[in-house]
Amino acid sequence: MASNQATCDGSLSLIDFQIAANDFAEKWKKFNSAYPEWLWIDCSNRLGFAAHGVIDGYLSLQNVFIRRSLEEERDEGGCNDDEEPFDNATLVQSTSDDGDQYHFHVVYSPSYRVPVLYFHVQNTDGQPLNLDEIKTNLPTKSAKVLLESKWTFITQQEHPYLNRPWYMLHPCGTSEWMKLLLVGVDNSMATNGTERYMISWFSVVGQVFGLKLPFEMLKSIG
Repeated sequence: MASNQATCDGSLSLIDFQIAANDFAEKWKKFNSAYPEWLWIDCSNRLGFAAHGVIDGYLSLQNVFIRRSLEEERDEGGCNDDEEPFDNATLVQSTSDDGDQYHFHVVYSPSYRVPVLYFHVQNTDGQPLNLDEIKTNLPTKSAKVLLESKWTFITQQEHPYLNRPWYMLHPCGTSEWMKLLLVGVDNSMATNGTERYMISWFSVVGQVFGLKLPFEMLKSIG
């Protein structure tokens, strides 16, 4: 059963993370049917978790392409402050040479007690992008927000399940802004906070890559 922890301090228990992750994956499939699905990767057998009855795993979105629109490329030299940010990245389900290939994993951090977005990027030749290339490839306004942000930044760290370096959005400060998202605007948001958690969380972190959730998906959390 879900707890109210998500609405108290912006963090999640491992069990609540699993509930929120599965709810997010189901709603993504419903409202983003043209795109690849988020899948739960079961790692319960890792380090004897299954022997203790503990479910372990992470969400995975594989083999998607993100490309910058022609409008974004034309606007490379500057930004219009009146424009709505984060509209200029395109998520493409494709195997053609039309963008860099991204793999996204949402992993639970037991130390921060929040989801963490890990990602790996490679170009059309299959070569991984380095950090400078990734930052350059971000939408202009997203890169600006990333540089100014105090709650998230890109860093490289060993993937806790794959045991090889992946980039991640550092979770420092996540619980603080998640608390504001869940209870700071309307006290009624305390209801079903766990189910709301992942959609609210991704609506923020997805902006780093210019990815926006459909209005219908946001509306589904009330």
